[in-house]
Amino acid sequence: MNHIVIIGRLTRDPELRYTPNGVAVANFTVAVDRPFNNVKGERETDFIPVVVWQKLAENCANHLRKGRLVAVEGRLQIRSYDTQDGQKRRVAEVIANNVQFLDRGREDAQGGVGESRPSEDTEDFGEINLDDLPF
Repeated sequence: MNHIVIIGRLTRDPELRYTPNGVAVANFTVAVDRPFNNVKGERETDFIPVVVWQKLAENCANHLRKGRLVAVEGRLQIRSYDTQDGQKRRVAEVIANNVQFLDRGREDAQGGVGESRPSEDTEDFGEINLDDLPF
């Protein structure tokens, strides 16, 4: 079974692109705090790359911004590629099936211009029950 759930904050705005066939794909990174302190008594953070496809990618790009709190559900993918100078690289990333927006954007909270409210065609991203999380 390959199933992962992470909760954290976006480190940058999602980057939306389209494949040559017109399929939307968005990339962003989620900062996830570790649930314990290191030997110096400090919290450490993991920066986890996330890939989102199709309509969910467009919704994330339209409604998420740097600093937003999200829950991402999906699978872990390890892929490898060769660099231009011939070195082999491996990348671990989450391929998201579901993204839950856990807070309101600054524009939403302030009711200001440029509000980022979901439109009528926005998908329901579902609920995440915190009791189901393994940590």
